[in-house]
Order: sequence, then C-alpha cells, then structure tokens
Amino acid sequence: QTSRAPAISVSAESCIPAGLRLGPVPGTFKLGKYLSDRKEPGPKKKVFSYAEPPIFQVRMVRGELVDEAGSSALEWIGLIRAARNSQEQTLEAVADLPGGQIFYRALRDVQPGEELTVWYSNPLAQWFDIPVTATPTHDEKGEERYICWYCWRTFKYPNSLKAHVHFHCALSHGRPFLHHDH
Repeated sequence: QTSRAPAISVSAESCIPAGLRLGPVPGTFKLGKYLSDRKEPGPKKKVFSYAEPPIFQVRMVRGELVDEAGSSALEWIGLIRAARNSQEQTLEAVADLPGGQIFYRALRDVQPGEELTVWYSNPLAQWFDIPVTATPTHDEKGEERYICWYCWRTFKYPNSLKAHVHFHCALSHGRPFLHHDH
C-alpha cells in the first residue's frame, strides 16, 4: 500500500493453498504505512458489476495466482490490505534473506470468498525495525486497547499500533520499541 487511498478488497475466488508464495512485491515496501483501526471501504471501482464494496478476486491457474483478467500477482499484489491483527491475517510478508526481494506467503489455506490480508513475518519485522509484539491494556469498559508508550495514543488493533510506532510517531523515531513491562 503506497498511497493514502483506501485499499481495494482482494479476495480469493478459489482455494489458495497454505505456503503458496506470491511476488515479489514491486516498488518501495511500506506495508502498514496507511493502516488504521477502521476497515475503510475501497474506492468506487467495480471489478465485478455485482460486487459492493469493490472486490478484486484472484484464483489459481496452473499453479499461479491470477486476477479475473489473467494478470499476474505483480500487477495487483500491492492492493492487498494490511492485516490489523493476527485473526484477520491470511498472508505474511517474507524475504529470502535480509534486504532481499519480499514475497507474500499464505499462512493457511485461504478459502474462496475470503479476503487476503498481510502482515510482516517476525524476521522481516525485525529487519525493518517494526515491533513484533504489542501488549494490550484494558480501558474503563474492559475493551482491549494498545497504547503507544511514546505519545500515549491508543489503538484498537495491535498492528495499527506497530505501524504507528514505525511510520508515524514523532516521539519514537530512533528509539527501540518499549514493551508494556518497561
């Protein structure tokens, strides 16, 4: 996701097997830079006339994942939304070696109709200096919240906090991520 426009929902049209690698991811890699706690609807671009909100569907063809026009992953992989937490995550970003090309790998079998969402693998997060863990606290209503220990901004999802600390928090730059117990 390299623009501030809301992501298009990319979903599987057929089963995507666990372990399948997509990529490499083109362009500058800034996964999560525009992640927010809200799941924003995609732009008003319809891929299928009956799809609302817009859905970009992909399927397996001869062992390769393609979109409905037959385009390879290189043309649409950047449209996959960043996962806000591990429960909604279907893919993880991986690299063959530090500083190498980045691929997305299916964490489990992704079922037809399921949205593709991605977050960093632990080694890749460490390479990019992105926090690997985020410990929740509970607000006065008992709901889980994640707090930036630099600026005290609160987040509903752990990956929103991690993205904030890495990309946006002016108070955290140049310092390692502080965990809840510090």
